[in-house]
Amino acid sequence: MKTLIKNVSIVNEGEIYKACVLIENDLIKSIDRSNCNAPLEITADNVINADGLYLLPGMIDDQVHFRDPGLTHKGDLYTESRAAVAGGITSFMEMPNTVPRCLTQELLEDKYKIAAEKSYANYSFYMGTANDNLEEVLKTDPQKHCGIKIFLGASTGNMLVNNKEVIRSVLEYSAQTGLIVTVHSEDEATIQANAQRYKEKYGDNIPITEHPNLRSREACYICTEQIVNLAKETGGNLHVLHLSTAEEMVFFEKKPLTEKKITAELCVHHMWFTDEDYKTQGAFIKWNPAIKSANDREALRTALKEGRIDIIATDHAPHTLEEKLNDNYFKSASGGPLVQHALTTCLELFHQGVLSLVEIVEKTAHNPAIRFKVSQRGYIREGYKADLVLVDLNSPWTVSKENILYKCGWSPFEGTEFNSQVKKTFVNGVVVYDDGKLTERKTSERLEFNR
Repeated sequence: MKTLIKNVSIVNEGEIYKACVLIENDLIKSIDRSNCNAPLEITADNVINADGLYLLPGMIDDQVHFRDPGLTHKGDLYTESRAAVAGGITSFMEMPNTVPRCLTQELLEDKYKIAAEKSYANYSFYMGTANDNLEEVLKTDPQKHCGIKIFLGASTGNMLVNNKEVIRSVLEYSAQTGLIVTVHSEDEATIQANAQRYKEKYGDNIPITEHPNLRSREACYICTEQIVNLAKETGGNLHVLHLSTAEEMVFFEKKPLTEKKITAELCVHHMWFTDEDYKTQGAFIKWNPAIKSANDREALRTALKEGRIDIIATDHAPHTLEEKLNDNYFKSASGGPLVQHALTTCLELFHQGVLSLVEIVEKTAHNPAIRFKVSQRGYIREGYKADLVLVDLNSPWTVSKENILYKCGWSPFEGTEFNSQVKKTFVNGVVVYDDGKLTERKTSERLEFNR
């Protein structure tokens, strides 16, 4: 099967240029800059004239919760991966707080079997850490799995790890193997003390506007300082997820990603919303860690641009409306669906002058591939897998219930008008999303890692 994409503007490896791209089966066969406007002596099964459109490498999302197995009333690997490819995400790395919790190698492989049957996007899964499963964690194969996850703050699924010797051992294992250890970094003791104080004042009906005070900046700073120091001691490969405060930026260096063993991630919601939005969005933007101030958002955006923060991700975490909209603060679920709208949100920040197209591609595709050493993906290169996204930067549309693909049926972006639109998404050379329609062709593969 050959597909020729003609006259397209490619955004890749620090450049934007016009070219023609030939896809043969699952690979990028050739990239021709010289004669993209001339007739090509190429016989292709499918020819796409992409004049006026931009071709990006597919986004690699290093943090999602697709809820499969055990929590599939919220979402599953079929529904959420379809939403992901509709949003330009061609590969994802999924978290272990499912039911059962992914704490053994056998349960980890079970998730791959489910994904092989259901997923539209390429996939990998994190091995989960608990206080009592170190032996299983240390069996994790660095070439077969994206990494290991440690929850340093309790969140959905309650996989809190507070045994410091276990954390040290996992970081030492990552230093030996090259595996990435990802962490949810919030200090649980600080959170619990805050919760008790606010419960005494409000009971269970704590206003949602107080969420960033319970899941406070101090909780983030304390925990991030501790885990970064431990990673330096052990030489561990540490990746701190969903940063939310200006203060934490001091722990991350401005230097090339290839020279780092301690890296950081920024999620779309922390890059877009501020604490002022709780007044109108309420529990729809209740995440852990909490969305904080406009000053924090500005500091996070700056850190992203200057290289302290390396990767943009989603922390896609769907819940039903009933689970979110509970008057009892402690029963209102934290997390929200984001994969369908993450790339278009980044492109909206391009229109606002916050990010360049080159920066978006670097942080959503190149850097996840570099950091996790993903094999043959994350770039538009000859010989690489054809995971590609064709976008129209001038095609306004509005998020509505009618076009939301998440199983939970809602989005914090409902009513938002975006200026850019994903037109086609290729996974391993095949169009799986085409101008508003999902195909029934699943071409996804298990991600492989060069470690």
